[in-house]
Amino acid sequence: MAIPEWGAGEGPRDKLLQRGRHAVSDAELLAVLLRTGSRGCSALQLARDLLARFGGIGGVLGAPREQLLACLGMGDSKLAVLQAAQELARRGAQEELVSGDALTSPQRTRQFLQHHLGGRDREVFTCLFLDNQHRLLHCEDLFYGTLDGAAVYPREVAVRALQYRAAAVILAHNHPSGVAEPSHADRRITERLCQALELLDIRVLDHIIVGRGEACSFAERGLL
Repeated sequence: MAIPEWGAGEGPRDKLLQRGRHAVSDAELLAVLLRTGSRGCSALQLARDLLARFGGIGGVLGAPREQLLACLGMGDSKLAVLQAAQELARRGAQEELVSGDALTSPQRTRQFLQHHLGGRDREVFTCLFLDNQHRLLHCEDLFYGTLDGAAVYPREVAVRALQYRAAAVILAHNHPSGVAEPSHADRRITERLCQALELLDIRVLDHIIVGRGEACSFAERGLL
């Protein structure tokens, strides 16, 4: 059943409009985006099936195209809607980060990084380059890896930092496993990056690891 065919006040869309966005569940929000299900399966049931299969909203939004299209009721139009929703959330979070102060707004920084890195199916190492007032100059994905890790080269980070005239950086990467706990390799590369950038008088303010629905801050853990 398509969302427009629900009786007045019965469907997720009406609930969203009448009670507000905080009153609807993840499945109901996803159903509003999907609009239609498939034969014998409503949009709400399709949303529930997707959430169960991929482990939640983050898993659905970050799922590979092939896996999503393999689900009954999914197609290119629905996939495009999900990708657009994810990118809108990421850009909105980035706008807030640019207009704010990354150092004094760690929650805003984590929120952006969760949108930016959450749900990726391989490891990505990202750098936020900041000016001397800790405002965002540039965000760049520098290194890509596999499910298990990505090779990170301090020299390349230093070159980019000098290119953007950065006074400080925030390092970030994701764990496709979903667990945000830092590994021994994460700690070692962080130490190497701090040492390399310190020679250029560039501070490493934090290293944030993004998991599934969570993020770990080296600064908050006292690991920097």
